[in-house]
Amino acid sequence: MAEQSESDDRTEEPTARRLQKAREDGQVARSIELPAAGVTLGAIAFLFFAGSNLTERLADGFASAFVFDRKVLESPSLLPGMLLSRLADGLILVSPIFLITIAVAVLASSALGGLNFSSKLLEPKFDKLNPLNGFKRMFGLKAGVELAKAIAKFLVVGVLLVWVLIDNISTLSSLGAMSIEPALAQTGELITRSALIITFGLVLIALFDVPYQYFDFMKRMRMSHQEIKDEMKDMEGRPEVRAQIRKRQREIATRKMISKVKDADVVITNPDHFSVALSYDPTSDGAPILIAKGVDHLAFRIRDEAKKHGVQIFEAAPLARSLYYTTELDSVVPEELYVPVAQVIAYVFSLSSVRPGGAPMQRPNPRVPSGMRFDVDGQREAL
Repeated sequence: MAEQSESDDRTEEPTARRLQKAREDGQVARSIELPAAGVTLGAIAFLFFAGSNLTERLADGFASAFVFDRKVLESPSLLPGMLLSRLADGLILVSPIFLITIAVAVLASSALGGLNFSSKLLEPKFDKLNPLNGFKRMFGLKAGVELAKAIAKFLVVGVLLVWVLIDNISTLSSLGAMSIEPALAQTGELITRSALIITFGLVLIALFDVPYQYFDFMKRMRMSHQEIKDEMKDMEGRPEVRAQIRKRQREIATRKMISKVKDADVVITNPDHFSVALSYDPTSDGAPILIAKGVDHLAFRIRDEAKKHGVQIFEAAPLARSLYYTTELDSVVPEELYVPVAQVIAYVFSLSSVRPGGAPMQRPNPRVPSGMRFDVDGQREAL
């Protein structure tokens, strides 16, 4: 009952880390029916394209094997060498089909779960020696499904074989009366046709087995809510994961900040290091708000974004440093900087309101109060 309750609690899809850990333990989705169908198809394809040539060469080999040189007859010690030579010729002749079936078997086996090599599969598992666990495997759902597949495979293959034998009974009866070459050719054709028919049954079983094995594997990998929470806590506790999370958070915050530059009224800069973007609503009673700031590379990004959207850029190094070190994002500027900031904003607004032929407002030289001055390292300058 406890195991049933635990299985019922696992209702969540497995995480990527869960699947990776299972893969490291050698647990992947596998279908034994897929390689069986693939190997048979590969063998049939080879016989289809090279079958006639193969049977002709086999016939020649058989025929030559029954021709003995007088030297061999007079020297029986030469017979083992002759036998080994004939065996080597036969192995070379059929080696292509062996290589093809091996390659197809590997590819078909890895088609569902991929290639996976795990040394943990070689470790002894003493829980499998427990008779109770053995009975559970024997009478469980998975064992029932495997038994049903075995019976279905036996029935399908058996019925097809019987049908092929009945359909070709006359051909089989006439093989004994044929010479070796046509008999082998006829046998090869019969084997190819029979294997093709049987393969249809194996492919049909594989088409049902592959999705079932994937579904069964994903079901066994399901997790409970508590397992997901524990995994998240474990991952967040790792330094490299925390570092990646912080990096991702900074990237998101930076993109969000840069996107606000288009709404700024002015970007105050220090040509070498600092950029701060200010927004001011003249219809409100509030002070200007700092909506973006950055140093070095980020400062250049802010300036480029401002140029892209036609935001005025005002160079004032002491004021840019002071705003950068004293004002947080989305906060109003300090009261001590109201006057220099007001001078800059008034100048920027005057540029947009100059009429044709009119003279623009004289560019101000905002002075930062002595107690609000900072150097490039963020240290307050001495009074």
